[in-house]
Amino acid sequence: MNIVEIIEKKRDGHELSSQEIAYFVESYAKEEIAEYQASALLMAIYLRGMSNRELSDLTKDMIATGKVYNFSDLEGIFVDKHSTGGVGDKTSLVLAPVLAVCGLKVAKMSGRGLSFTGGTLDKLESIPGFQVAISEEDFKKQVSEIGCAIIGQSNDMVYADKKMYALRDVTGTVSSIPLIASSIMSKKLAAGSDVILLDVKCGDGAFMKDVESATELAKRMIQIGKDAGKVVNAEITSMNDVLGSMVGNSLEVLEAIETLQGKVHNDFYELCVHSAVTLLQSSGICTDEKAAHDMVVKTLNDGSALAKFKEMVASQHGDTSVVDDPSKLTISDKTIEVLADTSGYISKIHVEGIGLLGCALGAGRMRIEDAIDHSVGIEVYKKHGDAIEAGEALCKLYYNEVFDESFVKQAKDCFTISKEPVEVEPLIYTVL
Repeated sequence: MNIVEIIEKKRDGHELSSQEIAYFVESYAKEEIAEYQASALLMAIYLRGMSNRELSDLTKDMIATGKVYNFSDLEGIFVDKHSTGGVGDKTSLVLAPVLAVCGLKVAKMSGRGLSFTGGTLDKLESIPGFQVAISEEDFKKQVSEIGCAIIGQSNDMVYADKKMYALRDVTGTVSSIPLIASSIMSKKLAAGSDVILLDVKCGDGAFMKDVESATELAKRMIQIGKDAGKVVNAEITSMNDVLGSMVGNSLEVLEAIETLQGKVHNDFYELCVHSAVTLLQSSGICTDEKAAHDMVVKTLNDGSALAKFKEMVASQHGDTSVVDDPSKLTISDKTIEVLADTSGYISKIHVEGIGLLGCALGAGRMRIEDAIDHSVGIEVYKKHGDAIEAGEALCKLYYNEVFDESFVKQAKDCFTISKEPVEVEPLIYTVL
């Protein structure tokens, strides 16, 4: 086959055959196609799009360039949840133990934070000793025995995606919905779960800024999953507020543990319960929504989900005493509250700005090689629509070595205050 002819075909808006897509992916993974030719094809895909058939072929061929996990030798229904990334999203830390108590198997492979979005692995590593790199044998053994494990993505999974993402990052093709969909689903399908829930976030603190583009992405990913024989649902959720109140690694683990202790009942709690109910229904464990809801809430109220989380922490060599007493987490005692200048109502929150400020404080990274400080972050006191008085605190900054007086102004600028009450939008727009 001729890569130039394949580029020209997609450039002119035609569908690529299964054979042409397989040739491109395999040859690119083997470095038999030049970067500039791969760049040209990615841009053609960005401009011309892909059919569902093309997209499923692309995803399948990308999966074939790396390791694929298989849990068919183990009993149980294996489920996974993927979030497209947001600010304050520590849902997996609560969802995994809740679902395990309810009888599902959660074999979760997570990533690290980059830019304004946090990473589940960074959060878990706030727990002293917690190991996110364990062998495949130990991973499968842990999931089989206690029902859940959260580890880092294997370096040998979906090799073509790693190469392709790095190229997209420097060629202006990151925001292509077909390429985003194939990148996410190649990793999810290679991870081997039977049932997948996609949390597609939209709004100020998400990569997808509006409901329409988030819905389009969700539909493309659902179709890829169905074509691969998996059960896939998606929830479109708002990221126009920080999820929960904490941003930063130890701070988010604190909020997750307090949620498992039954102490927190905010929007974070609401999303955890909703996601768990959706997975219980889609996996067939509990077809009735109310019964599923009652089952989930019971695990949070009776301490069984907390006990399961502690079991997971112990199995992955973490210090379980922080689960009993989360005040043992390393959280900076250097803080400053950011006060409102005027009275009124919170009409807009620049959530991405809060995430970027967290990075500036040291809680996140702008480059993959950056070190992070688990002890710093931001506690957000106010949500969309909340009333605020002049002089009342909007948020609190936790800092260490890295602090600049401009951070207070940056934090204040993330909150828009109006004189009139504002309509509050839903946390969950729809479920597909």
